[in-house]
Amino acid sequence: MRIIRTITVDVPRSAAFEFLSDFTTTMEWDPATVLTERVSGDRGVGTVYRNVSRFLGRESELTYEVTTLEPGRRFALRGENKTLVAHDVMTFAGDERRTELTYEATFTFKGLARVVAPLLAPAFTKLGDDAEQGLHSALQRLAGTGRGKTGA
Repeated sequence: MRIIRTITVDVPRSAAFEFLSDFTTTMEWDPATVLTERVSGDRGVGTVYRNVSRFLGRESELTYEVTTLEPGRRFALRGENKTLVAHDVMTFAGDERRTELTYEATFTFKGLARVVAPLLAPAFTKLGDDAEQGLHSALQRLAGTGRGKTGA
C-alpha cells in the first residue's frame, strides 16, 4: 500500500523542514495520530519515536526510527509493529519563500494482515487525504506564527 501527496505552501523550505523533521509534530498535522513521543536520540538518524495512531476505530502503536536526514531536503523514517512495516519519506523543494513537500508513506503488512490488506485500500486513501489536509493546514499555521517567516 502506497500513499503519495504533494503540497505547496508559502513557508520557507527551511522552516517546513525544521517543523516536520521533529516527528512529534504528527500530533499537529496527522488526524490519525493520538500520541507521538521521542524515545531516544536528537532528531537525527537513529532517533526513535513511539507513535500511537487510530485507524479504522482501533489504536495501534508503531516504533519509528529516523533512517535519513538530509537537512532542508529529505527526512525518512521506518516504523514497525507486529503486523506492519511503514516507511515515511518527506522530500522538500522550494526556497526561502515557498515549500513544495512530497510526502510518501508505504505500508507493508506482515503475516495474516497481508490477506486483508487489499480490502483496506479505501481507508488508506482517506488516511492520505486527511494527512495531506493536515500537513497543509499545519504549515499554513506555521507561516502565521512568524516561525515560518524568513528571518524569524
